[in-house]
Amino acid sequence: MRKTTAISTLFFLLISYTAVSQKQLNSPYSRFNIGSLEPQGSFKSRAMGGTGVAMRDNNSVYYTNPASYSSLDTNSFSFDFGVDFGMSTMQHGNEKYSSNDANFHHMIIGFPVAKNWGVAAGIVPLSQGYYNISTAIMSETDNGYNAVTGTYTSQYRGNGGFSNLFFGTGVNILKNLSVGVNLTIIFGMLERNSSVAFDDVNSYFINVMENMRMRGFNFDYGLQYTAKLKNDYFLNAGLAFVMERAYKSNYEYYASKQRYNITATANNNTPPYSIDTLDYVSETAAPVKLPQTYRAGIAFGKQNKFTAGFDFTAAPWGEIPGFKNSAANTMTYALGIEYTPDKYSNSSVLKRVEYRLGGRLGDSYLLINNSQLKEKSASFGVGIPLRRSISKVNLYVDYTQKSASSSALHTENIVTVGGSINIYDFWFIKRRYN
Repeated sequence: MRKTTAISTLFFLLISYTAVSQKQLNSPYSRFNIGSLEPQGSFKSRAMGGTGVAMRDNNSVYYTNPASYSSLDTNSFSFDFGVDFGMSTMQHGNEKYSSNDANFHHMIIGFPVAKNWGVAAGIVPLSQGYYNISTAIMSETDNGYNAVTGTYTSQYRGNGGFSNLFFGTGVNILKNLSVGVNLTIIFGMLERNSSVAFDDVNSYFINVMENMRMRGFNFDYGLQYTAKLKNDYFLNAGLAFVMERAYKSNYEYYASKQRYNITATANNNTPPYSIDTLDYVSETAAPVKLPQTYRAGIAFGKQNKFTAGFDFTAAPWGEIPGFKNSAANTMTYALGIEYTPDKYSNSSVLKRVEYRLGGRLGDSYLLINNSQLKEKSASFGVGIPLRRSISKVNLYVDYTQKSASSSALHTENIVTVGGSINIYDFWFIKRRYN
């Protein structure tokens, strides 16, 4: 009971924390639509390229397919908490820029209700909208200099993002067939600000601020089939579907102009500038519609030895009216493998470590200047078991590159290092002592 209360308290504290805490890895691509989409999956999945649709594990939660919850051990629970650190390098021609950020990533909990019936809940990132771009035209020799405007500095900043809070259940309806459903709640806000400041004190500054909130719920469904083969080999197949959904949104727009008040002095309380509101809008905007997502996967392996998985994901972003001309349909392929030399070795910790390798190739949903971004990544990770426990620490490293065929767009190289602790224990068992 005390374990349940402690974890429930931590869970709701983290919900409050993530409502205001978002990744701040600088990416100009986060300026568009709902920001840069975050890859889905726990760090165990991310180390294997993001595979998980056909995966089943008695001590892990694969939330991309809720049918997998039926595999959780009876009288047990699984708790996974992760943080990550990202390093991004942007390159356009000979110019380079780097940024980095560390942040909370996810919290997931799963436990069985009965044999072959499990439930799970968690909070995971959906997108991030942080960027900070500035351009300074300081002399007549700079590109973009205009004699009319003179020297100036322009700045574009963004912050915030969206998160998913999910509650789901999965159950075996036949011997080898499981089904599941997640209730997913999306919430968050994007803040965007742009300004142009001229060096001439007689000129006006232009400042524009935009805020967009989005909230709502959706359902996603999963199906898994498991075939047990000879000599502890197995073959799993999985399907998952996220429904198309329109989410409520609120939009706020504020545009102003201002300039230095040249009559102000340091000895009075007169503000150093005057502000004139050009436009202000605050309204319940049209619903933001997100597309359906299709996932299919297959996994083959040997119990307690190795697992190899392949996932395919598709989403028709380009068919959503609100994203026409700024988004395109996506297809993503992911491949991953996990290998454990000897899960029950008493002589070597290294033999009990789970080694993971993966890769991903696909499209970004962003369409910029009629050019669709492409993404490719490679990942590696380990699951280090804790002493005298099934619990483990999961570590992974991922390298992702975002690029486009258009030479006008920059290339982003992102290295992410993540660590999570996966706690596995038993509930409702009365201890007996002699």
